Amino acid sequence: MPADRIAVSVACAEPDRQTVLALELPAGSTAADALDRSGIFDRHPGLDRAACAVGIYGREVPGRQVLRDGDRVEVLRPLDDDPRERRRRLARAGRTIGKGSAAGR
Repeated sequence: MPADRIAVSVACAEPDRQTVLALELPAGSTAADALDRSGIFDRHPGLDRAACAVGIYGREVPGRQVLRDGDRVEVLRPLDDDPRERRRRLARAGRTIGKGSAAGR
């Protein structure tokens, strides 16, 4: 690949499906550029772009983050339920999250 181009992937996962797209972009492109060029939000119309964050390999980054060759740009959906609050609710009910627990089934 020419030095002025980078190869990245853009990923988005919803509970019922996942999309991973390979892209070639100009060197110096940002995470936001990758999301725009990929058209990922057109493929997942149920997601509100304004409510989603962007990450690279699961670590949240600003949209202006400059990409490196091989990066995986990910759409980070908002959580449906705060994990800490969920644990508190289960603890109040005498249950836990984990293997073999009623909550884990």
